[in-house]
Parts: sequence; C-alpha cells; structure tokens
Amino acid sequence: MRLAEFDALFAAAVRGVRRDGPTELALTLAPAPGRADLVRDLTRRETECCSFFTFRLEDGDPLRLHVTVPPAHTDVLDALAERARRPAGGRA
Repeated sequence: MRLAEFDALFAAAVRGVRRDGPTELALTLAPAPGRADLVRDLTRRETECCSFFTFRLEDGDPLRLHVTVPPAHTDVLDALAERARRPAGGRA
C-alpha cells in the first residue's frame, strides 16, 4: 500500500531527483497545501516498517526530501530513486 502512496506522491510532486552518494538521495518536491504533512506521515510509516531508512524533510518552496540508507541497503535506495525518476521524466 505504501508503494502506491509513494508512486502517487512522486507522480504529483517530484521535480528533481539527485543522488548525493551511494547511500543518499535528495528529492525536490513541489509544495502544495498539506503535502509536507502527507510526506511526514508517509515517511514515518515507512520507517516503522523499514527502520534502515532515514528521512529528513526540509520545508519550503520547494520541499526537499533527503533519504539515506546504510550501505547494505543501497539496492533499495536505487529502486526508490528509479521510481521517483519515472514520473519526473528522468530528470536528475
């Protein structure tokens, strides 16, 4: 279910995807009313399930979501980055 929620967020909001290293991902998200709260709720629930994720949201215009994982989970971060890029038209 959260995968569909992430896909919906990515399709609606992703404006940029940047890898800051093998264990770090930065997503630029378009702001919208309630979007920061939605992102916080979604990432909180994802962390409860998969505690290896660290999410940090920077409020502002645009919103910036930073995602980090331990080196053993870079394949999961790779997959998340790929999902985020699809709706962003492959922009990095």
